[in-house]
Amino acid sequence: MNAIETIGESSAVADLVVVKSAATDAASNTESTGSIQAALSLWFAAQALIGLSLVCVAIYAVTAWSFQVKQASEFERQSELIRHLIQESRGDTGTDGLRHKLDDFFLTHAEISLVLRRGDETIYSTTPTRASARWLWKPTEEHPAQPGEATMQLQLGIDIQEDSRLLSRLAWTLVGAVVLGSAMIALTGALLVRRGLKPLKKLIRQTAATGPAHPGRRIDPSPYASEITPWVAQFNAVLDRAEQAYQQLESFNADVAHELRTPLANLIGMVEVELARPRSVEELRDALLSALEEARRVSAIVIDMLFLSHADRGAVARRSAPVSLADQVRTVLDFHEATLEDVGLKVHVSGDATIGVDAALVRRALSNLLSNASRYATPGSTIAVTIDMQPDGVWIKVANRGEPVSADVLPNLFKRFFRAERSRTDSSEHHGLGLAIVAAIARMHGGQTRATSRSGVTEISFSMTPEG
Repeated sequence: MNAIETIGESSAVADLVVVKSAATDAASNTESTGSIQAALSLWFAAQALIGLSLVCVAIYAVTAWSFQVKQASEFERQSELIRHLIQESRGDTGTDGLRHKLDDFFLTHAEISLVLRRGDETIYSTTPTRASARWLWKPTEEHPAQPGEATMQLQLGIDIQEDSRLLSRLAWTLVGAVVLGSAMIALTGALLVRRGLKPLKKLIRQTAATGPAHPGRRIDPSPYASEITPWVAQFNAVLDRAEQAYQQLESFNADVAHELRTPLANLIGMVEVELARPRSVEELRDALLSALEEARRVSAIVIDMLFLSHADRGAVARRSAPVSLADQVRTVLDFHEATLEDVGLKVHVSGDATIGVDAALVRRALSNLLSNASRYATPGSTIAVTIDMQPDGVWIKVANRGEPVSADVLPNLFKRFFRAERSRTDSSEHHGLGLAIVAAIARMHGGQTRATSRSGVTEISFSMTPEG
C-alpha cells in the first residue's frame, strides 16, 4: 500500500505545506537582522547618506568656486588701484613719491600685500601686519614703463584667511548635516518600513490560521495592497487545491481499501480453509490457482495506480515515429476478437490519421475503451470506432448501443474506481480504473477526454495532439 500512496493529488498538499512553511519562516525572519525591515531601513540610511553627501559636496564646491570668483575680482580691483598709483607717480622724480603713495594706500589695506620690482631692484615691498594671515599670491605681471625706463614687475597677494575659515565652518556644518540628516531619515525610514510591513505580519497570522484543520477558511485580499493581493489569491487557490486533494485522498483511500479488501479477504479465507484439513494435490493446485487469480487482481490494481500516479506527476508520452491509428485499432481488435465473438459484437472502424504517439499507451487506451464498450453493449450490436482529425487534435471515438448513461454519471466516468452501476460486490477483473487510465494517457499526449450518451448510444472518446 505504501507504493500507491504517492498519488497526484498530494502535490496540492505539498504546495500548501511549502507555502505555510514559507509563511512561518517569514514570521521568524521579520524580527531578525536579516529581515526585510532591517534591509529596507539600511537601504534608506545608505540612500540618505549618499544623497545628502552629494548635495553637500555640491554646495561646498559652489561656495568654494564663489570665493575663487570673489578673490579673482579682488585681485583685479586692487591691481587696477596700484596701477593707477604707479601711473600718478610717473611725474615724480625718483621712487620716493611712489613709495609714499603706496605707504598711504596700505595703511588702510592691511589685507593686501605687494612686491614691486624694476629689474633686480625691489622698489617696494609691504610687510604683512596680520600674524594669522593666509596669503594668496597672484602671478607676477609686468607694468608698462615709460621710454627709457625698465619694466616694473608687480606681484600682488591678498589675505584669504577669512574665506578659508568660512569654508572650513561650512564644511563641518555640511558634514554634521549629512550625519544628522542620515540618522533622522534612517530612523523615520525604519518606522515607516515597520508600519508598512504590518499588513505582512497580519497576513502571516491569517496564513497560520488556515489549512486542513480549518476547512473553508480563506484570506480576504481586500484589505491588502495591490502587490500582496496576487499572493493572497494564489495562496487561496493552493488552499482550494489542498482541500480538494484531501477530499480526493480520503475518497481514494476508501476506494482502494474497498477494492483490495475483497481479493485479500478471499485470498486469506481460501488459504485458511485449505489449511484447515488435509487436501489432495489436485485440491491444493486448484486452491493455489484461485489464490493466484486474486493475487493478480491485487497486483493489477497496484500497477494501474502506480501508472496513474506517474501520469498525475506530469509524465509525458514518449512518442515514436508517426504510425497509423487505424492499424493500432486493428491490432487491439485482434486481441479482443474472441471476447467480441462470445457476445456477438461486431466492430466497424472508420477514418485514419498518422501521427507520432506512444503506440503501446494508445493500444492500452483502445483496449480499455473496447473492453468497456463490449461489457455494456447490446449483444449482437456493432461497436463503432471513429478516428477523426479536428483542429484541437486527433480524436478516437468508441461508441456502443446499450443502456443510456444518465447525465449526472457522465462527468464521473473518468474518475478512479467509479463504476456506473456502483456495485461493490463485483469480483471480476474490472476494478474501475480503465477509463481513468484512458484519461491519463490522453493527458500524456496533450489531449482530453469526452463522454456522451444520447438515444441509447454511448460514445467515449479521447484526443491526442500532434507532437510539437
